Amino acid sequence: MFVDEANLEVAGGDGGNGCLSFRREKFVPKGGPDGGDGGDGGSVVLVADADIRTLLPFRYRSIFRAERGRHGQGACKAGRSGRDVVVRVPPGTVVTDAENGTALADLARAGDRFVAARGGRGGRGNARFATPTNRAPRRHEPGGTGEARRLRLELKLLADVGLVGMPNAGKSTLISRISAARPKIADYPFTTLAPHLGVVDRGDFRSFVVADIPGLIEGAHRGVGLGHRFLRHVERCRLLLHLVDPTAPGRDPVADIRVVEAELRRYRPELGRKPRILVLTKNDAVQDEEPVRKALAFAARRRMRCHRISAAAGTGLEALLDDVVAALDRSPGGGP
Repeated sequence: MFVDEANLEVAGGDGGNGCLSFRREKFVPKGGPDGGDGGDGGSVVLVADADIRTLLPFRYRSIFRAERGRHGQGACKAGRSGRDVVVRVPPGTVVTDAENGTALADLARAGDRFVAARGGRGGRGNARFATPTNRAPRRHEPGGTGEARRLRLELKLLADVGLVGMPNAGKSTLISRISAARPKIADYPFTTLAPHLGVVDRGDFRSFVVADIPGLIEGAHRGVGLGHRFLRHVERCRLLLHLVDPTAPGRDPVADIRVVEAELRRYRPELGRKPRILVLTKNDAVQDEEPVRKALAFAARRRMRCHRISAAAGTGLEALLDDVVAALDRSPGGGP
């Protein structure tokens, strides 16, 4: 199951109390204060782990509390610090404060860390307060309280190329032909109910990651169909492939292009400004060339790169992938 949203409650451990103690030993006439410090409380740390793909584990556990620090003891013995709790999340996880919506961290790459809730500081024992003029201090400190927060996690997949388009435009078939991804493929809309990632290998150590995003329809910004729920996964993409099916009966490919463009802009204006390549799919099934000519003319007016492919037959894929690699080389962030 693909889960890309989760809510967490995290709490750092409280610090241990400082100790109030005086040395009392037989045959030791001058003792003095010997209260040790309390240990620091443990922290809750989020770590991006490449072995984790979704936020599904947090469906079953959503509360994480670190260990508290131990209290100080006599003989200047400091209390042990509490153990940290390490919470592993998939790379691409965005952490926000659930109370006010403030963005706290973007764990974009494997190994990124964020201290979600710091442990409380251990209190000082009375041995810390001894001075030449105050040789028997009775002062000692309580441990500090650990931070507590409610967090919201959102996963944004890390992909170089995002496939967008209307339902049944051929996105799943394309990703299955150019990568090892095996999404569900059928001849009815909304067969893709969750994003899929695939790695495309172009040889010579050149590869890029493609994300197949569930189809958009008019009104997606109002929740129609699958809505905008999965569009966050194309926010990090450097390039979009806009797939259009010119063989769909009773549909205008130019109107379909405009619908998807409008939904991208409504979700986030910068998505509408991302570099894009128009891809006319199912070329082997074209019987009427008029919709194809309209789409090609539209792309020419917009100065958009455009390709005609058939993922099922495997035609046009090499030229498309070469164009994708060239576009990625030109985009911010370098080549594939």
